[in-house]
Amino acid sequence: MARRPKPWYREARGAWFVTLGGVQHNLGPEKKDAFDRFYELMRQPHQVKVDSRSIVALIDAFLDWVQKHRSPDTYEWYRYRLQRFVEKHPTLTVTELKPFHVQKWVDSYPKLSVTSRRNYLRSIKRCLEWAVRQGYLDRSPLAGLEVPAGEHKEVALTELEFEKLLTNCVDPNLRDLIVVTWETGCRPQESLRVESHHVDVVNQRWVFRTKESKGKRAPRIVYLTDKAMEITKRLMQEHPRGTLFRNSNGKAWTTEAVNCAFDRIQFRMGKQVLRESEFVLDESEVAAKIATLCPTKTSRGVVLKKTPAELREEARAKLLNKKAAEKAPRYSLYALRHSWATKALKSGLDGLTVAILMGHSDPSTLARVYQHLSHDPQHLLKQAQRANGAPQ
Repeated sequence: MARRPKPWYREARGAWFVTLGGVQHNLGPEKKDAFDRFYELMRQPHQVKVDSRSIVALIDAFLDWVQKHRSPDTYEWYRYRLQRFVEKHPTLTVTELKPFHVQKWVDSYPKLSVTSRRNYLRSIKRCLEWAVRQGYLDRSPLAGLEVPAGEHKEVALTELEFEKLLTNCVDPNLRDLIVVTWETGCRPQESLRVESHHVDVVNQRWVFRTKESKGKRAPRIVYLTDKAMEITKRLMQEHPRGTLFRNSNGKAWTTEAVNCAFDRIQFRMGKQVLRESEFVLDESEVAAKIATLCPTKTSRGVVLKKTPAELREEARAKLLNKKAAEKAPRYSLYALRHSWATKALKSGLDGLTVAILMGHSDPSTLARVYQHLSHDPQHLLKQAQRANGAPQ
């Protein structure tokens, strides 16, 4: 007697699946919705055998390939976005797929930035391009889909701005991470994963094997300044096994945790600006904000009504954070990496050396990413004088 199919949760994909007629169906991340979708499929046995050109089937195959051949961060980057597309179009086939399906899907998230919209479009378009290269499809139905250019964020900290950032960083564990990134220009995916066995103490560097490096084409080597080496050695003693950089709870830093920590720094810096300017919240804004808040809270499983004082305090906190964020820059580990490259190029280090130290497989990346140097007249004047034999 054949076993009755039953949905199961696949943690690596963050979604529910079921196998019907030898074909796996992605039912989405929410259990209730997944079982509703399962029962719908079971009520339509004539549709159980899904077209091999199903978009969901192609996305599943693509994600399986990415998980095996790319880094965990790359896999999660695609998984998050493509899962959202699957939830929007769970039964769409390749023959039905048109560019407007993807465009309307992206447009359904009105708060996305230009770069985020670009990334959503790229994720599904690249999935279909991969299917063509693998031979699943003869051509991609999204070949003509227009993908906007990303926003160019010229975030490069000066020495003074960096010192101000450190002053507002109250967590010594985060401070170590910030200083090493500033000193080396390493990628976040490298600093967040480095372990003791990656450290070459004699040559003062981190060495990641080819299969651990971005692109998996060659070993990635991060050279350390004396200050970065001092921090690395100290962390090696504290954490001989596992990742070196950890938060105050002793757990490895994650991208999300680091981003939240930078948000707190931004709020702290912004609030200082507000205090110095003797800023006072407009009570009409507070009242308007209260009207948008949820009037209840849950305490130990019991739903309680928030008091007027609690609502007012919550509204004020949210408004202050918003005002503070407008008054201070939002930094990140990547901003520190870009700052390192900018410093190196301005100091006269040649582009090829900078590209090698940053781990770029293509030196032309520097010309594309660091075009903001072309807007620095003092820097270009010095280079022009050097080109004519002027002393450095």
